[in-house]
Amino acid sequence: MSKQKATTIAVLPESLRRTLQDFLLIWLGDSFDQLQDLRHIATSVIPFSDVGVCVDFLTDIKDEKVFMIVSDSLGRHILPEIYACLQLHFIYVLCSNQPIHESWVNTVPKVKGLYTQIGEICTVLQKDRKICEQSMISISYHGVDALFMYTQLLKEALLDIDDDNAKSIKELAEYCRVQSDSSEATIKKLEKEYGNHSPIWWYTGPYFIYSMLNRGLRLLDVDIILKMGFFIRDLHHDIEKLHQKQQQSDLKVTKPFTVYRGQGLSIESFNKMKQTTGGLMSFNNFLSKSENRKLSLDFAQLGALASSNMVGILFIMTIDPAICLKSSIPFVIVKEEGFYNDDEAEILFTTHTIFRIDHIQPNQDNHSDQLWQVNLTLTGNDDHELKDVTTHMQKELGKTKGCRDYANPILPPSENSNGPVSIDARYLTDIPNIYGSPIMTLTEAPLRTLSAINNAAIHLSTSTTTMLNVS
Repeated sequence: MSKQKATTIAVLPESLRRTLQDFLLIWLGDSFDQLQDLRHIATSVIPFSDVGVCVDFLTDIKDEKVFMIVSDSLGRHILPEIYACLQLHFIYVLCSNQPIHESWVNTVPKVKGLYTQIGEICTVLQKDRKICEQSMISISYHGVDALFMYTQLLKEALLDIDDDNAKSIKELAEYCRVQSDSSEATIKKLEKEYGNHSPIWWYTGPYFIYSMLNRGLRLLDVDIILKMGFFIRDLHHDIEKLHQKQQQSDLKVTKPFTVYRGQGLSIESFNKMKQTTGGLMSFNNFLSKSENRKLSLDFAQLGALASSNMVGILFIMTIDPAICLKSSIPFVIVKEEGFYNDDEAEILFTTHTIFRIDHIQPNQDNHSDQLWQVNLTLTGNDDHELKDVTTHMQKELGKTKGCRDYANPILPPSENSNGPVSIDARYLTDIPNIYGSPIMTLTEAPLRTLSAINNAAIHLSTSTTTMLNVS
């Protein structure tokens, strides 16, 4: 396997690196002159010149979505054998003469098209990356499952850390350099210009921030969450401040309104959603929605086409500003605050928004069983089920009324960690201000918290059918 490096900075061997995004890009060919152009889009771009090594690598992938660029000569022979691989999402054939290859390319599923220039592929990749990212957000069913509680409590803890942003940005940059092949230009831009733009601008921009953060929250990747703790805090506070400013301007929203979100969803996850109709579901990440129904429907349709194992979902969400005010759920009308100057009429909510699933039905714009409409209503934090769980969790964790100090560390074991994982040394001086007990390794810390969550589930079992999913 050949590999080009843009800098002389030492990186970890491929087998030891952490995946920082939910997708990676494989390039099978014999020339990789424009590798850095692709790294502006995907942090993990892995070139192969050996077909056998490439196939072995592809078949070993379990969690990430794979985009693949392949030369025409190699693609003709390998694609009929590998296109059925579940993790292989999209294929881009790089060729010098399109008409010659159209006949065989049209017979291979998942091929997006024939391209004569890498620049053309980059343009398509940008759109396909967004479709993939939309489909990989963290959703909890039954309202407040273990993942929801872990990430919510962790977020509150991170908000209380008094951090040095300059130091945190530098450490995040070095982490990305060591762990991945992220574009050096993008990393340097983050280091030098972070303070020149708002956190909302960075989050909505075409950088690794969005996908890296959402992967960390979805998989509860301890390393990623701690490295990006400063950004979680900055983005949350940015949304809070801008929300207050907008509510005192001509952008003030006083009446219930409707927003949309279109995305792909795995059939397995969709079945869980259907079983929860009438109950609660939550989004554990910073949630982007749009006032543009047509644009959201387009994303849902593209999400359905991404894989035979996916359905397209058009979420139709009813938001009552009175509930947002009462439950301190900040949201912002992105407009010029975002990177793209609000081409999508975007509205951004902070993490852990909870909705009641009102109704699920096939979408009338489509006559197949792959496109569905899901009507949701925003639920406040004082919803009786959630409030009961939160109160019980606070009691179990020894939380003192009026402050955010927790008696025990709350991080659960990370699936991406091998053996005990200790908190980054930088946090050892900060976390004692949050937790009242000595620091434990992350594999020891969750025991009491998980017990608290289980006890909360038992506490609810006699009074409600909405149970915590602690499996």
